[in-house]
Amino acid sequence: MAAMRRGLVHVLAWLLATGAAVTLSWWGVHTVMAGTVYDPPRALPVTAADTSTQRPKPLDSRTVRPSPSKSPSAGPSAPPSRTPARSAGPSPAASASATASGRVEAYDTDGGRAVFDLGTADAKLVSATPGTGWSMQVWKTQSWIRVEFSRGADRVSVFCTWHDGPPRVEVGTY
Repeated sequence: MAAMRRGLVHVLAWLLATGAAVTLSWWGVHTVMAGTVYDPPRALPVTAADTSTQRPKPLDSRTVRPSPSKSPSAGPSAPPSRTPARSAGPSPAASASATASGRVEAYDTDGGRAVFDLGTADAKLVSATPGTGWSMQVWKTQSWIRVEFSRGADRVSVFCTWHDGPPRVEVGTY
């Protein structure tokens, strides 16, 4: 009888410890995963200049699209006043258009495309699309967003920060 009681106590202790471990693990995974959720992409207005199927030009010759309120015959708009900061590495093409909340910029890399809405004091991820054969992961906090494209050992990271000033985007490979 005493052996059976001792066995029951051991089983009960094991069940409590296992339940506590599962609960703690679930809470940890839930906390980490809650930080990776991002807003779904929103539709942007398409203008006549956006229908081109040409490949983006190199960074030095950015394409500036007219705002939706201008007609195509009104001519090109003025170039943006600020060029995004980038780290050394591949020079992804960036295209920009203005929105009510800021400036939408697309960063084309070997791994895929990341589009950010850059405001004056923060940024939002509009969309992120991995290239063929690449996978993607997104991390978000209150002061930065990181989009990482990966394929095997290759990694391309698009990192947008605004914790110490206006938003800036850096692209790097490793």
